[in-house]
Amino acid sequence: MIKKEMIAMLLAGGQGSRLGVLTQKVAKPAVSFGGKYRIIDFPLSNCINSGVDTVGVLTQYQPLRLNTHIGIGIPWDLDRNVGGVTILPPYEKSKGSDWYTGTANAIFQNLEYMETYNPDYVLILSGDHIYKMDYEVMLEYHKANNADVTIAAMPVPIEEASRFGIVITDEHNRITEFEEKPANPRSNLASMGIYIFSWPALKEALLALSEEPGCDFGKHVIPYCHGKGERIFAYEYNGYWKDVGTLGSYWEANMELIDIIPEFNLYEEYWKIYTRSDIIPPQYIAPEAVIERSIIGEGTEIYGEVHNSVIGAGVTIEAGAVVRDSIVMRNSVIGAGAKVDKAIVAEDTAIGAGAELGVGEYAPSTYDPKVYQFDLVTIGEHSVIPENVKIGKNTAISGVTVLEDYPDGLLASGDSIIKAGGMR
Repeated sequence: MIKKEMIAMLLAGGQGSRLGVLTQKVAKPAVSFGGKYRIIDFPLSNCINSGVDTVGVLTQYQPLRLNTHIGIGIPWDLDRNVGGVTILPPYEKSKGSDWYTGTANAIFQNLEYMETYNPDYVLILSGDHIYKMDYEVMLEYHKANNADVTIAAMPVPIEEASRFGIVITDEHNRITEFEEKPANPRSNLASMGIYIFSWPALKEALLALSEEPGCDFGKHVIPYCHGKGERIFAYEYNGYWKDVGTLGSYWEANMELIDIIPEFNLYEEYWKIYTRSDIIPPQYIAPEAVIERSIIGEGTEIYGEVHNSVIGAGVTIEAGAVVRDSIVMRNSVIGAGAKVDKAIVAEDTAIGAGAELGVGEYAPSTYDPKVYQFDLVTIGEHSVIPENVKIGKNTAISGVTVLEDYPDGLLASGDSIIKAGGMR
């Protein structure tokens, strides 16, 4: 039998509905980040940098781009004869087909995959967080405490604590209580959704809870292990970690990359972030172009101005165009004389010449106020914006739009245009 000390199970099936039109055609872990990467590159790179060479990636929602991006795992050195990376979609079983209904249910449905490697420990990860972490150090901590479960946790502002699973620990960091998204949190130590389980404890819990509808780690597995009196410890992490689950946090995390002293550094030699790189030409900066404090992807052609922005690979910014405080993803075109201010422009989008994005004052969203509650203009992939239109703040656009879609040439702040096939 194959024997691996620790294998990783990477949950990458989430829809990421709070990213609105950015995730209508693509799973959140496959969304572009930092001009060059996709979100899933970060946990995959952490795995190989930590010596974890066996990773099961659990996919479900819109998996095509994610599967294509990961392939057989070559960029992360995960193309192994034994172990490596394996894509694990839901599949039909003799008793019928089952979608993954919760985080723990997804892991339970892949019990056979895990048993193949006869692991001592299983590392559970989320595919949609931006951070660098050495999981080997966390495993040493797990072993030193003779733990059944170790939960990576970090301090968060107390006013934000109700968004997380909150842990309460004793003086030895042993978890005495665990509360999933409490209304009145009694601690600010938040679970990061990163767990190391000793294999017998995980297997026993998954089998015991196999009939639990929507079985989830935070709501079911951790309370079950706690109820049995198992040894559960908090591994406190104090580095950079960002859940880019909202448009605001996604935009912020990209902007933090271009701070004068970035909180999250993509340029460290000793902890590289790996990604699948396309074979594309170098960037071209025209003599009249102006670029200030920005990340510019390969294959990009800039004839206009770029200020404080993250520009993906293969983007064209035409003469007279000004892009400011924005994210423009790969293969998009910003037309001549267009003004793009505080926008997220998804892949393969065309912004017409003379169009203005981010005009006027903020207004609440009439489309989906839970998702769209920031100053941002958000444009889904493969969208077309006609020439010379004006688009207000906190707006959402998806699909090929024409001048007739903009009354008086304007999309007012808080409004949206979602074309057929563009619903989330």
